[in-house]
Amino acid sequence: MSAAVLCMVLTAAVLHAVWNIAAKRADGSGALFVWAYQAAGAVLLTGPAAVLLLRDPEALTPRVLAAAVVTALLHIGYGVSLQKGYAQGDLSVVYPVARGTGPALTLLVAVAVLGERPGVWAAAGAVGIVAGIVIVTLQGRSSVSGSPDPATLRRGLLWGLLTGAFIAGYTLWDDHVVGAGEVSPVLYFWLCSALQALLLGPVAVRRRSELRGLLTRRWGTVLTVGVLSPAAYILVLFAMQQAPVSLIAPLRETSVVIGLVLARILFGERGLASRLAGAALVVAGVALIAAG
Repeated sequence: MSAAVLCMVLTAAVLHAVWNIAAKRADGSGALFVWAYQAAGAVLLTGPAAVLLLRDPEALTPRVLAAAVVTALLHIGYGVSLQKGYAQGDLSVVYPVARGTGPALTLLVAVAVLGERPGVWAAAGAVGIVAGIVIVTLQGRSSVSGSPDPATLRRGLLWGLLTGAFIAGYTLWDDHVVGAGEVSPVLYFWLCSALQALLLGPVAVRRRSELRGLLTRRWGTVLTVGVLSPAAYILVLFAMQQAPVSLIAPLRETSVVIGLVLARILFGERGLASRLAGAALVVAGVALIAAG
């Protein structure tokens, strides 16, 4: 993995943590909030996508469109599950579980099915990142009040696991599509965002009065996520074109460390000190991937 790819993925991790903190503030709007920020992202990416299409009109093939439909469905599942988790559980549980489950499944499939063979140090780094996230999750059993809350923990774990499964699904699919160099990451994600907005359109129409309230209260949050979410993932898509997904997927999860710190500062979620061992493993894993 080159230094440029490493920088792209780490930058994406920072952006990802920030937009997830913003998404936690979305008042449990679920699919409606997902529609709002995906529509915003699609609008913002329309200009760059139009330039790419003018340069290469043949880039928008039926195969690319079909691939974009698949990833749009997977991303909708991810977005809705994530928002449900944030509405019913602590960010310090949902976020690490989701981000840990995703790369663990991705790494397993990449090695067992796709035949990828990362180097020894890089593989050790990937395992270290996942192990660190597991430790962080086990230490995240307290609610905002600091007392154990089994119901909140259970909901957070379940939604986090489901979100992680969707992460693994779209990561492997997008690596298959974009990694082959068949389509620009910017054009591909514009299609993904536009299709998500289209597919969730009936939700926005049916809940239009609620949508007006969401945009009035949380327009800044919608815009923040609409900008940072595409920016983070487009960087990852570019990285996938230059390095194996079995390394990219775990490296993205350094965002967990940033997210936990922000969760403590902004939401008062406790137990940050006890999670430092897990965070240290994540950082060590990143160093091993860089060395490998």
